Amino acid sequence: MILLTPSVKMLVTLTVFVLLAVVTGWAIQNHKPQQPIRIGVLHSLTGTMAVSERPLVDAVQLAVTEINARGGVLGRPLEMVVADGQSDETVFAREAERLITQEKVSVIFGCWTSASRKAVKPVVEEYRHLLFYPVQYEGLEQSPNIIYTGSAPNQQIIPGTHWALDNLGKRVYLLGSDYVFPRTANRIIRDIVRVSGGQVIAERYLPLGSSDMEATMAEIQRLKPDVILNTINGDSNFNFFRALQTTDAKNVPILSFSVSEAELTNHPELSLNAHYAVWSYFQSIATVNNRRFVADYQRLFGAQRVTGDPIEAAYVGVNLWAQAAQDAGSVEPERVNNAVLLQSFDAPSGIISVDRVTRHVWKRVRIGKTEPDGQFMELYASPYPLRPEPFPSYRSYAEWQRVVEAVSEELK
Repeated sequence: MILLTPSVKMLVTLTVFVLLAVVTGWAIQNHKPQQPIRIGVLHSLTGTMAVSERPLVDAVQLAVTEINARGGVLGRPLEMVVADGQSDETVFAREAERLITQEKVSVIFGCWTSASRKAVKPVVEEYRHLLFYPVQYEGLEQSPNIIYTGSAPNQQIIPGTHWALDNLGKRVYLLGSDYVFPRTANRIIRDIVRVSGGQVIAERYLPLGSSDMEATMAEIQRLKPDVILNTINGDSNFNFFRALQTTDAKNVPILSFSVSEAELTNHPELSLNAHYAVWSYFQSIATVNNRRFVADYQRLFGAQRVTGDPIEAAYVGVNLWAQAAQDAGSVEPERVNNAVLLQSFDAPSGIISVDRVTRHVWKRVRIGKTEPDGQFMELYASPYPLRPEPFPSYRSYAEWQRVVEAVSEELK
């Protein structure tokens, strides 16, 4: 037995107390709630594009809810910082910079129109940040700081045009909104029509948000096209469909490239007899994975809500980013940017894989006909995912660059 003097006993007591304090402090420090990872969500909540873009914010919310329920990313929860692009590309650019520099987000999910994406592109490139873009588009672009989860031209515009010419007719009327996507898409469409022995009988553009359809309706009735290829975006689609219903051209087939279930279900009175759309995803896909996705979306946002291709692409983007961040062991944009090129995701539409060369994703093409309830009955689906070609291979890169320059001149 060791006898301790009072002074030694006091020293031992103090030592034990200090050790307990250190251990307790370490435990508290290492068990406090983890700081959330802030992610930027940049879409139009107001203006002509809000009807299309608001549901994409919900798609991000669904993905974030599911990821957080699984423990978050690297043990940290995700926190959305939502910004309104106001259907204005200058606002999109300003808000993207604010999200990066002031809100300190780790990634941005956003944009719909190509005008807004092109405005945000130099911002994310300057700050070496990362944007996930979820909408089909005209292609002819590739950025080291963007992952494109929507369809490239060879996954939508080109096969859709071929299908329309083969199934709906050769005399084509081109109608679109007056900005970069429709004008560039119609350059590609004209190439396909020409080599297929068809004829473009007119090409018309309307300002975004336009409600004046009088001249367009008069021309369609006079020319009597076999098919209208529609690249209108936003709520102008409702004005177009409504106006067409009042004319004797209401049964002219339409193939739309930017109208999904989300737009149609909001206006069931606009159901047309011969309206078709080309996407990579429809809500009506009859797979277990898609049924779960639709059920989860409706459980979170309401039984009346519908999904659609851009909604699925936005949801996929968040999951691809989360997997890449987990693999990289970091949410730093540059580290995630490298890891995301190795990612695949079992999406509602099937396996989605990032193409490391183009930074776009492999996707199937699907063509559907509008049903009275605003859903699409699938008429065609490619048997396998298509490798993305943002610069379609039938022209050289230099030739496509001249197309980009020509469209830019038209829009000045």
